[in-house]
Order: sequence, then C-alpha cells, then structure tokens
Amino acid sequence: MSSAHFNRGPAYGLSAEVKNKLAQKYDHQREQELREWIEGVTGRRIGSNFMDGLKDGIILCEFINKLQPGSVKKVNESTQNWHQLENIGNFIKAITKYGVKPHDIFEANDLFENTNHTQVQSTLLALASMAKTKGNKVNVGVKYAEKQERRFEPEKLREGRNIIGLQMGTNKFASQQGMTAYGTRRHLYDPKLGTDQPLDQATISLQMGTNKGASQVCVVSGTPGELWWGNRAATVA
Repeated sequence: MSSAHFNRGPAYGLSAEVKNKLAQKYDHQREQELREWIEGVTGRRIGSNFMDGLKDGIILCEFINKLQPGSVKKVNESTQNWHQLENIGNFIKAITKYGVKPHDIFEANDLFENTNHTQVQSTLLALASMAKTKGNKVNVGVKYAEKQERRFEPEKLREGRNIIGLQMGTNKFASQQGMTAYGTRRHLYDPKLGTDQPLDQATISLQMGTNKGASQVCVVSGTPGELWWGNRAATVA
C-alpha cells in the first residue's frame, strides 16, 4: 500500500487558510519542552523534525508504556502505513484510559497526514498535565486540581432536605395585609367630591375609570345619519 494513499496533497483556498491559522498557533517553545520530556522518558531520539519523528507511533506507544506499563500490548515496528496508523490508534486509546479527556485528544490523521500539528501538541500537553497530576516529574504542562470528596453523616443529609435554599426564593416577612378577601365588595371613590380618601384597599378611585352609568342601549333616531348612545347623539359620516 503506497504512502500516497494516506498523505494528502497541498491545501488550497479555504483549507490552506485554515491550515495556516492552525500552524500559527503552534508553540515551538512547547515543542522543545515536550521533546526533552519524551526523550528523557523513552531514552530514544526523536529526530530533527518533531512531528515526523512521532508519525510512525512507535515512540508514542513506548512513551505511554513508560508512564503506564502495559498500556499498549503490541508495538508495530513495520514501516507499512496501516501498521503505523494502528500504533497511533493504540496510543490514543491508551491515553484515554490514562485519564486524558476525549476533547483534548487529536485524531490519527492530525498527525499522520500533517493536518493539525497544533492539536497533536495540545494532546501531548494534556498528557503532561495528567502525568504531573499522577505524581510524575514533568517540567511541562499544569497540574490538574485534585478532586475533593466530602462525606456527611446521614442525619446531616436528612436535615438538609428540610432547608429551602435562598436561590429558590423566600417568603420571610411576607404577609397578606392589604389584600382583599374573597367575597369582599369593592367600593368606588370619586376624588372630585372632596371627601377623605378611604384607607382600605377595597375602594377603587374614579381616576382609574368607572363603568357606572354605562349602557349598551343604542337607539337610532328617525333622522338618517344620527346615532344615539345613551343620552348623547353622534353624527355618523
């Protein structure tokens, strides 16, 4: 099987633009730190081109086997493409079991077809952080925060079920004062009469409007064009 079957040709247009943007995010300082770490753990030289030295997956498989013995049962030394892809796939499975999050892991073609070296670097940095969290001496990456588990006595848990969190709201200091009880009659109050305004909430001010004296009686007079509504006449055009 020829290598041309797996390797893509040069990118053009939008693909080339995306590839260039990804290449700009690649950190060469981080590459040097990763190189020193991997070579120090495996005892093997990667070569002048960092990604090309990892492309066959052999060093990657040996690397994860040093961090977690027995992670990859068989490392293919063959130069055939499908064997090299199998090595990369086994490495990806192994670091997933090691604890690296799936969204941090590159795809095999990102490395083998040179489509996204930035993502490959991000995966190795995530692996370094996980290794540091597990107690390995690593000079690259950041240590993940350790999970803090808290255990409560059953009595405390039962008490917590009876407490309403303030996020749900509170009815503290609430009262029904001023609310009209069911069946209570509401009165009308006209401020134009000059009487004192009642203090209760059962009175509606006429400033709010009233339907007192309203009627739906509509009488049409004998004169065409006049419409009577109550005791008012309106001319209809």
